[in-house]
Parts: sequence; C-alpha cells; structure tokens
Amino acid sequence: MADQMSRTTVPAPPTRLEPDAIGVAQDTIIGMATSAPAVVVAFSLAALASAANYGGGASLVICAIPMLIIANAYRRLNMWNANSGASFEWVGRAISPYLGFFTGWLMIVGYVIGTLSGVVGLGPSVLAVFNNNANSTWGNILIATVIGVLMVIIAVIGIKLTARVQVVMALIEYAILVILSVWGLSWVLGHHAGTVSFSSGWLTPTGIGGHGELVGGFLIAVFAFSGWDGTVYVNEEVKHRRINPGRAAVFAALFLTVLYVLAQVGLQGVVPASALQAHSDSAVVYVAQTMGGTGWGDAAALAIALSGIATTGTGIVVGARIIYGMASYRALPEFLANVPRRFSTPAAASVAFGLVVVVLTWIYLLSSSVADAFTNILDLTGVLFAIFYVLTALASMAYYRRRVLTRPGDALMLGILPLASAAFLVWMVVKSMLDAPASQVWTLVGIIVAGVILMFVAKFVLRSPFFNISREADSGRDEVPVRA
Repeated sequence: MADQMSRTTVPAPPTRLEPDAIGVAQDTIIGMATSAPAVVVAFSLAALASAANYGGGASLVICAIPMLIIANAYRRLNMWNANSGASFEWVGRAISPYLGFFTGWLMIVGYVIGTLSGVVGLGPSVLAVFNNNANSTWGNILIATVIGVLMVIIAVIGIKLTARVQVVMALIEYAILVILSVWGLSWVLGHHAGTVSFSSGWLTPTGIGGHGELVGGFLIAVFAFSGWDGTVYVNEEVKHRRINPGRAAVFAALFLTVLYVLAQVGLQGVVPASALQAHSDSAVVYVAQTMGGTGWGDAAALAIALSGIATTGTGIVVGARIIYGMASYRALPEFLANVPRRFSTPAAASVAFGLVVVVLTWIYLLSSSVADAFTNILDLTGVLFAIFYVLTALASMAYYRRRVLTRPGDALMLGILPLASAAFLVWMVVKSMLDAPASQVWTLVGIIVAGVILMFVAKFVLRSPFFNISREADSGRDEVPVRA
C-alpha cells in the first residue's frame, strides 16, 4: 500500500474533533462562504467588466474548469486520508514532508490574508446598511473587532453552531445576489436607458470586439474562486468524512461558478461603462440603486456585509483546523493542537488565528504606511491559493501514479487533466508576477523565505516527527470505499 521511502512510518494523529457533526450540504456552504461570493462580486464586477471588455462571464467559465478538476483531485485525496491538515499531509506523504510543510505554510498565509480582506471590507458594508459614514476609521475598527471576536467565540463553541449560522447568512446573501443578477439581466435585455447592450462578445473571454485583456480577466477570475477548498479542512467533523468533504468541494466550486457567472453577466451591463468604473468601489450597490432605489441598494450592502461576516467566520474555522493539523505533528507549537473536551474544537488555534486577523486589521486601518504594505500582501491572495492548488494536484498525481500509468480513465482524470490544470495555474502565477510591481514580488519572496525558516524551526527546534514520514502511494487495486 505504501512505498517505503524512509525508515520511519508515522501514523496520522487520531482525531479529537467532533465526528459526524455536519452534513455535505452544510459543508458545501462552508466552502462557498470561504470564497465570499457577494464580496467577490462587489470587488470584481467593475474590474472584470473592464479587463475582459464584458467577456467576464466567459473568463469565469474557463477558469472554473481547472478549479473543478483540482476539486476532484481534493476529493480523491480525501478518500485516501481524511484529516484537517489536508494538503499539508497529502503533499507531505505523497511527495515530500518538506514540501508538505511549505504547502501548509502557504495555506495558513493564504487564509489569514483572505480573511483579513473580508474583515477590512466589513465596516464600510455594515455602515452603509445603516446609512452611516463608511469611511469612519474607528467605526470600521469597532465593527471588525466585534465581528472578529464573535466569530471566534462561535468557532470555539462548535462546528454545528458555525454551520447553522453560515447557512442562515448564506440563504439571505445568495437570495439577494441571485435576485439582483436575474433582475439586472432582464433590465439589460429590456433595453433600459443607459444599459450596455448584450452582444456575442459577452460570450468570449476577450469580450466585445476582442479588445479585452485575456490574462487580466483570468487573473481576476482565479482570485474569485479562491476558497472552495474550505470544505476539506473540516473533514474530520463531516458525516462520512472520507466521501462527503470531497463531494462538497466539487459542489462548492460548481455552485460558485453559477453564482459568479450569473452575477457578472447579469449586473455588468445595467449602467454605462463609465458609471460602472466611477463607482467601482461600490458597483453592486450602485447597480442595485439604479434598478430599485435606495432600498435595494441597502439590500445589496446587506448581502456584502453578510458575505464579509461569513468569510470571517469560515476563515477562522478552516484556518484554525489547518494550524491544528500541523500542530498535531509539532510542525507548529504543540499548544495549538489543544482541543477542549467540552467543545471538541481546536480552541487554541481558533483564538490564535482570530487574534492575528483582528490585530492585523487594526494595523491596516490605523497606519496608512503599513496599509500600503498590506495591500501588496492582499493582492497575493489568489497567487498563494493557486500555488497550493497546484501542489495538491501534483500530490494527487503522485499518490495515484500506479492508476495513472495503468488505466486510461484514471490517466485522464488523475493524470492528464490535473497536470493541465496545474500548468494553467502556474502560467497564471508567472504572468501575474511578471506584471506585478517589485514590492509585490518581494512580498512573495518574503513569504517564501519565512516559510523556509519556519520549516527548519519545526524540524530542528520543535523536532516534528512529520519530517520522518514515509512516502506513500495507492496500490492501484480497486477497494471498497470506507464510509467513515
């Protein structure tokens, strides 16, 4: 069952989280909420319409294909090894523990800055709902802090409460987003004054007249999908934990595709291009006000606020479980693996993750000079997610290599398609870094160097047994799936 590539076999730590706590539907919501659909649409609507020249819907569909393929790779890897560390352990056991640690580090950084981006956008959205000054620094800090602390408390209390809260917020958020999107599309097709007429160019990634920027549209689309993998980090708490979290990842990527394409196509043409770009910071709210007045503008602001709250909550939950999974091997300080019996959640990791996000939010909002540095980090969110998606796809190929080499169907699904998807994301990362300012490139270099330093700390100071694990591979034989 395994290739013995080292002398020591290190079993995965036994789970101490609450088993069978949530179902596949709740897990799918967690994955979707981690991507923050309404926040993403609010941030990307004008930018994608401009970059792709109204071909954003096609760009999203094209980028959804590698995401769905990689989501299937996550599904197959979770069938092999269902633990909250997920890609950290998969890459470590299938390729190299050193690369596995580095993957885990990128996952933590990606989720910290992804959650931070949701938190810093909370204040303006919440204040807009109550028609208050969205630029109030202390108002933004108060809202971000209160919601951050509240989400930490919910995360510590239990995954069941987290899932219930997420479902309620998601139903409201998605309902508003779908209604506005369908309304917007009918508004455009009805040729209301000032609309941008639908044309065949909307169906191509280069947009009207082929004047859209292909790479620019793809970069925004890849950023939009980041986070669907949140389903697998709570796998130890999902019913049929080897089967359902992977299914939820595929479902989350698929449903996000539908939401994003519907919102982009439905809303981008409601107002003239100049007006959409002039209100790029609040494009969804502006479009909603154009169609339905102040009331619908408030509804759009509510959807964005709920999306920001939801992604803060799921960011804390999944980020804590990644940390817990690594700390269980002493790849991070061991106290971060603490799980109180009363709650059966990684309480220490949840508090630590939430505290880091809240502190960074204060720094971001209070210091303009530091905010500029943080902007470079926030702009790297999609790049970091793309990198560990690529590493996970490679882990899937490495673990299932016997099937890839002997079976045509598996060669396609576990070999050729994941490799092509990984190559697409590598191309996107390279193009992004070539076009990025030097400060952003050096920020990425700093993240990588910090990860290497922490890796040596984990090996030589914390003496993590993770670095002694054996390399494993699937036997290539068909086996009955374990419904655990």
